[in-house]
Amino acid sequence: MYSKKIRYDYRSYIRRKRLIFSIAALAVTGLITAAAVQFMGRITGTARGERTELLRLWESGSFNEVYDRSQAALAFRPLDYFLLTMNGFSAYQLGISQINNLNAERYFDDCIRSLRKALLLKNSLNDGRLYYVLGKAYNYRGGSYADLSVKYLVKAGNLSYNAADIPEYLGLAYAAVGDYRNSVVAFSEALVMQSGGNDTLSEEWPLGETSSGGRPSGLLLLSIARSYCALGEFEQARAYLQRCIEVSPDSRTVLAARLLLSDVLQKAGDSDGAKRQLMDILGEAGENAEAHYQLGELYALQGETTRARAEWRLALRADPAHLKARTRLSM
Repeated sequence: MYSKKIRYDYRSYIRRKRLIFSIAALAVTGLITAAAVQFMGRITGTARGERTELLRLWESGSFNEVYDRSQAALAFRPLDYFLLTMNGFSAYQLGISQINNLNAERYFDDCIRSLRKALLLKNSLNDGRLYYVLGKAYNYRGGSYADLSVKYLVKAGNLSYNAADIPEYLGLAYAAVGDYRNSVVAFSEALVMQSGGNDTLSEEWPLGETSSGGRPSGLLLLSIARSYCALGEFEQARAYLQRCIEVSPDSRTVLAARLLLSDVLQKAGDSDGAKRQLMDILGEAGENAEAHYQLGELYALQGETTRARAEWRLALRADPAHLKARTRLSM
């Protein structure tokens, strides 16, 4: 049997070993904690400097650098709300600046991807900017995404993010999903905002002028008219088309308005008025395939087959790919 002295010496040895291990463990833990604090401090400092630099680049309009730097930083911090929003916002700016549609789509897809990730974070709950840019990005992606454009633009408005162009984008999105009544409401709100609160059809307001000397957008007037046409409210459409023709400085917008107005007047039984619009197009713009085609249709309705076929031949001469004119001549 072991003696008591040996037993007590062994117990003392075990206690000393445990104490040494405990002190060593505390020391290691302290070193690890200090290193972690120092490392996190460096990360925080880096992130703070990175944020400042990205904001500086954004304010200087260097969207390409913002996009590249935020993309690189997201590889290490994929759920950083600031990085996700900056990446999404810069991708949107790059998208709208592209000439090539494929490049634009790529940037809009990147914008949507980053901002949809940002939606998963609680910071997004009251950030109207995120919903506003997301709604516009979906608008640029085309009609198949129009319902999402409506969803996010409405959400931005509900968060009191009152960007001046929200009504116009909403009008386009509503029209794309076939909700022409809400399209008219949104476009009309956009027109009121453009005109400084004046009603575009008010007799007190001189044609195309606002109290501040501004002009309504011809494209906006044309868009409202198209929505009214889709609703079958042709008198309202006619009024907006006439205003568009009177105030728009853009020849292509005027051309589109005259073509649509000719169709509206024809539906109203005013063949002479419809013909005048088409003749005005040919007088102002020279040869125009669609104007010749529609003029041929008017002559055909009046039983003037020879004149109709002459106009359809002129339509094909102006545009050999004009399918409707070719079909008419083959009958």
